[in-house]
Amino acid sequence: MRLHPRTEAAKESIFPRMSQLAQRLGAVNLGQGFPSNPPPPFLLEAVRRALGRQDQYAPPAGLPALREALAEEFAVEPESVVVTSGATEALYVLLQSLVGPGDEVVVLEPFFDVYLPDAFLAGAEARLVRLDLTPEGFRLDLSALQGALTPRTRALLLNTPMNPTGLVFKERELEAIARLAQKHDLFLISDEVYDELYYGERPRRLREFAPERTFTVGSAGKRLEATGYRVGWIVGPKEFMPRLAGMRQWTSFSAPTPLQAGVAEALRVARQEGFYEALRESYRKRRDLLAQGLRALGLRIYVPEGTYFLMAELPGWDAFRLVEEARVALIPASAFYREDPPKDLFRFAFCKSEEELSLALERLAFVVNSPREAQGGAVSG
Repeated sequence: MRLHPRTEAAKESIFPRMSQLAQRLGAVNLGQGFPSNPPPPFLLEAVRRALGRQDQYAPPAGLPALREALAEEFAVEPESVVVTSGATEALYVLLQSLVGPGDEVVVLEPFFDVYLPDAFLAGAEARLVRLDLTPEGFRLDLSALQGALTPRTRALLLNTPMNPTGLVFKERELEAIARLAQKHDLFLISDEVYDELYYGERPRRLREFAPERTFTVGSAGKRLEATGYRVGWIVGPKEFMPRLAGMRQWTSFSAPTPLQAGVAEALRVARQEGFYEALRESYRKRRDLLAQGLRALGLRIYVPEGTYFLMAELPGWDAFRLVEEARVALIPASAFYREDPPKDLFRFAFCKSEEELSLALERLAFVVNSPREAQGGAVSG
């Protein structure tokens, strides 16, 4: 007896593996992207009020109060919103609903690790378009994107602000992507879970340029520092949403009702009280602390325009040796590429406290420029 070959897509990813190593070794965990900060008090209070009052199943499409709150934000009708158990489920449901055997979905590389397994599980083939890595950072070659489209292409999946690169796509790029989708009659999946984490002007949404074919994925966990709540959403063309809600019946059925109720209230409070502005400023400071510290070590870094991730090169090191000898957990670029990842490139998560970031920099300074000496033993402190 043996499991079906599709379970090959279910291998444990490096993200929980690195977190487990970090915990066992007492390392600073700049690998997996969960914040050190607790969720904001107004979210915790809203969830407490919901407990004992809203504890039974919510509709598969989502709690009406949360769909209404999201509809206000996106200037759509509540019928254009489906709530999911995190953005991960949203992506799975979308790939299952939009593509199938014989179809292709174009994915930008580097990519978040669930994209390719989701395409595989839907029976579709992922065609990758690699971003150019320049001294100034990652850039999309629109001609390469156009060249990747074939008669079998049915959907294009992108992420902005982008994990792991921190890239935020510009208006002209989003316009060009929308035109390509309209010309080739493609669905657009826009993973925008870091939509409130940007460090320049507020970026445009892809759906503004092609609302009739765009499905926007979002996450309360990223917005409200509560990744364990697993409340996400899809905003899309109203005529398709009942089927997407129906697909959810066969996955988790519904996200936890009291958490949906708490998020519905917290989204409005966050906007009213300037929570997102304060969050961005806090992350900007931590980004700059990490960037300056890595530059002082002589490392090449790529400063992100959004998200809470920064990419940097550490020549001569690999992730497992770093966590064991430097006691700092990072994610190697290989986690975001199908093959031939850029050499010596790592993703740093700076959604940690300033104290954790400073300690990580101290530990890296101890070993990063002397890898031969570091082979003999781990750092202290």
